[in-house]
Amino acid sequence: MVYSRRESPGSRLLLLWLLLVYWKAGSGQLHYSIPEEAKHGTFVGRIAQDLGLELAELVPRLFRVASKGRRDLLEVNLRNGILFVNSRIDREELCRRSAECSIHLEVIVDRPLQVFHVEVAVKDINDNPPRFSRQEQRLFILESRMPDSRFPVEGASDLDIGANAQLRYRLNPNEYFDLDVKTNEEETHFLELVLRKSLDREETQEHRLLVIATDGGQPELTGTVQLLINVLDANDNAPEFDKSIYNVRLLENAPSGTLVIKLNASDADEGINKDIGYFFSNFVLDDVKSKFIINSNTGEIKVKGELDYEVCNSYEINIDAMDKSAFPLTGHCKVVVKLLDVNDNTPEMAITSLFLPVKEDAPVSTVIALITVSDRDSGANGQVTCSLMPHVPFKLVSTFKNYARIPFRVGLYTGEISTTRSLDETEAPRHRLLVLVKDHGEPALTATATVLVSLVESGQAPKASSRASAGAVGPEAALVDVNVYLIIAICAVSSLLVLTLLLYTALRCSAPPTEVVCTRGNPTLSTLVCSSAVGSWSYSQQRRQRVCSGEGPPKMDLMAFSPSLSPCPVMGRAENQALNEDHDAKTCDSRRQ
Repeated sequence: MVYSRRESPGSRLLLLWLLLVYWKAGSGQLHYSIPEEAKHGTFVGRIAQDLGLELAELVPRLFRVASKGRRDLLEVNLRNGILFVNSRIDREELCRRSAECSIHLEVIVDRPLQVFHVEVAVKDINDNPPRFSRQEQRLFILESRMPDSRFPVEGASDLDIGANAQLRYRLNPNEYFDLDVKTNEEETHFLELVLRKSLDREETQEHRLLVIATDGGQPELTGTVQLLINVLDANDNAPEFDKSIYNVRLLENAPSGTLVIKLNASDADEGINKDIGYFFSNFVLDDVKSKFIINSNTGEIKVKGELDYEVCNSYEINIDAMDKSAFPLTGHCKVVVKLLDVNDNTPEMAITSLFLPVKEDAPVSTVIALITVSDRDSGANGQVTCSLMPHVPFKLVSTFKNYARIPFRVGLYTGEISTTRSLDETEAPRHRLLVLVKDHGEPALTATATVLVSLVESGQAPKASSRASAGAVGPEAALVDVNVYLIIAICAVSSLLVLTLLLYTALRCSAPPTEVVCTRGNPTLSTLVCSSAVGSWSYSQQRRQRVCSGEGPPKMDLMAFSPSLSPCPVMGRAENQALNEDHDAKTCDSRRQ
């Protein structure tokens, strides 16, 4: 494959124009423009000066630049306030074939907090030559084919956009073939090799041709492919389709087995030479074969794999209709499948910055959070609406919306939450803000983010931390809440059990000693029972004493607690001694009997 590239004075003028920097008055947004592939250190703009910031205050005010995705493409020199190219910027890598391509930055400074939006447009340069998928294409043509017969040839592709991607083709001079280029309403090129003179296999068995593709950039770039024509004997008529290009529109996520199109080719021959089989041509990539399948007998093309609009929104399928003769002839067509977007992506929301907690004397319109929303869908399915709930002394203000897709997925909406009135800690020391984002698809998909805002008195250190969480509402979130409540319940029951044991131990240790003593016997437990109008309770205490008992080993008394405790009377020393002596006598008498 051959490529050519040359410089011209016009390219230098184009480069100077691409470096134009302009400020859109009153928009609150700074715009710059640079060409792709600019060298490291290339000047983009005096961002500090254009934003009205002094160089001396960049560091004290914590000047910083934030962008979603790759963060090293552009940098700011804090000593001179210049925005410059930090690493290679490839427009085709960032935006692919999108007509518009921009890098969106957020410049944030503190004391006071200010947020600026900067858009750096990346302009396309003609840095990609036309490319063919292979360096050589082989065609088999029967010598009996009549003049004006046509044979499809695979075209080239160009990663650039606009005029840089507009291709024209030419064929090297020869006496047998011409090249015809057709363009359909989708601006898809369809190349055909046209036979101008009858072939004679006995005279020439092989022809070599060269197709050259040239783009419309300045300077022009070219790509080539070699055509190898093998001349065959046999069969007069090749199968023919009623169209050379079929356009089909299909919903993404169509289930496997969905019919895409049923092709039908005809052959003027008779017998076996009229029977036709349908196949993917050699030009069809493996990725396409993994998404679609063709029935060789019926010509039906059906869905085989997953179709995702966000991954690829169109497929080109080259089809061969081949008769079943000993020397088969082939007819050709192309099926172009365009996918239609389905609202299958939930909006994604991120809290990019938090400035919490908030002082209660904070001025009105104080910004407390920056929010970024993105939706991978297209059209209305990718357009979102944000709202703040419930009625709280805060507002959600859009700072950047209605922009098309940009390289780092900085979605269709960014906004900031700010105060709408003076805050009073005594009125509500904490506010729970619910941010709801909803797309415009059918059915609509939603996501929510929660921001917890704590208030502190003026000059006081933060008393409570604040946090924000985001996510789509679903059964998984409810399951997490149930688990949390279950854990709290278990901990509460465990704490109650421990408290009961501690109370039990305290009651036993605080009870006055009451003893029954005898000079003979084994150590045992003395029990004291107290009664009240609502119940009774008892406690036991083991003493190192001997009692006259013939009932075997000591026994432990069972404790029972009533709803309330009444004071227990305490015996005097004399009464206690008399009771012990009377008990000893009765016990000893029973042993003698």
